[in-house]
Amino acid sequence: MQDPTGIINWRRVDRRVTTSGQPSEEQLAEIKALDVSHIINLGPHDNEGALADEAASVAALGMIYVYIPVEFEAPTDEDFAQFCAAMDRLKDKRIHVHCIYNARVSAFFYRYAGAGLGGDVDEAFARMDGIWRPGNDWADFIGDAGAVGLANRYAGEDY
Repeated sequence: MQDPTGIINWRRVDRRVTTSGQPSEEQLAEIKALDVSHIINLGPHDNEGALADEAASVAALGMIYVYIPVEFEAPTDEDFAQFCAAMDRLKDKRIHVHCIYNARVSAFFYRYAGAGLGGDVDEAFARMDGIWRPGNDWADFIGDAGAVGLANRYAGEDY
């Protein structure tokens, strides 16, 4: 099966890892059809657009749900440590990582690659830059001192 085309900010990291914004219940089934066994959600359940009970929807499809809620205005090193632990635990699994828009996720993968934990840092930057350019707390989170104090900017809107 080919990658889905209707999921917001869909990106393929490699043969076993994909990312996106919030998939619908129908789109979760499309992700399952890619032989994905685990869904990691970095978006808090109370975000606008989140599924009512994503854990149950994922379980009903026979996948395992990993929930690491990251507050958009305050990403933490502990959030990143939980993400790294999940990625390490699932290193041999096909996984899909999402949040609401793929902003959190793309920044996490950029930091992950930059820390030498997996993936190419230039490719991770390109995936992130195709979605947004982090400012404020997110710039600090990814180690971009030059963007601290700047607003977050979004592809197609701000650049």
